[in-house]
Amino acid sequence: MTASDSSASAAGTAALSGPVDPDDIHVMTFNLRRPTDGILQRRADRWSTRGPAVSALLRASRPSVLALQEVLPHAMPTVRDALGDAYRSIGRGRGPEGRGEGTPLLFDGTRLTLRAWRQEALSDEPDRAGSRGWGTPFPRILVWAEFEDRRTGSTFLAVNAHLDPLSARSRDRSVDRIRALIRDRRLPAIVLGDFNAGPRSATLRRMLDGGLLADAWTAADTRSTPEWGTHANYRRPRVGARRIDWILTTPGIDIRSTAIDARRFGGVSPSDHLAVHGILRIGGAA
Repeated sequence: MTASDSSASAAGTAALSGPVDPDDIHVMTFNLRRPTDGILQRRADRWSTRGPAVSALLRASRPSVLALQEVLPHAMPTVRDALGDAYRSIGRGRGPEGRGEGTPLLFDGTRLTLRAWRQEALSDEPDRAGSRGWGTPFPRILVWAEFEDRRTGSTFLAVNAHLDPLSARSRDRSVDRIRALIRDRRLPAIVLGDFNAGPRSATLRRMLDGGLLADAWTAADTRSTPEWGTHANYRRPRVGARRIDWILTTPGIDIRSTAIDARRFGGVSPSDHLAVHGILRIGGAA
């Protein structure tokens, strides 16, 4: 490991801010970059290059709730092997019959009980797999789940979404669907994902409107890393670049700490995106 790798690894370790209180929940969002190989792809982008680094990142992190984006079915064995048998996954591909790229939620089944879940197309036909709408060239989906924390007894909603990078209308309508879901379920909620939108964007203003949700990064008691842009594109992370990967929470969830994870493993970046971690208190002991 190089000196720069060691520095990033230390920052990644600090993502957990030292020992985590047993009543706290570790959540993580990570766009692992569509896992493909091809002679025209740059070496840094190839799954054959990055797969071991993805595995190492997940083994080192092991969050209670993990929201992934841009996942193809052949990448899931790597993900499951890294996390271990205690973890379960929910969600299918975004295409017809559940094929293609997905945004699954994974969770530690020894800590959390799954009460309900659903995958929806972000379109006017949410129940039709593969449906497109609102100006998107590809289908877009969200996956939500209700969990009960076996340790604290608290229940909460987790939502994983990957919003469209091209259509502002799609992002607006998708945000409206997420907000409606939170209001309908009436639970403490965590929204995770790649929103393809920065802190000053109309998308984020719409998401946070009226205080329904808050940005976990700015609300955190502790921020364990610099505010790096999360689409580093395999380069050294930069302060001042946009955060487009998000953890948002409803009021009443205590954000203990957050971090943007710039670890490299064997000199390899796991993805062109950086993972984002949050340590949260949802009910339980004060």
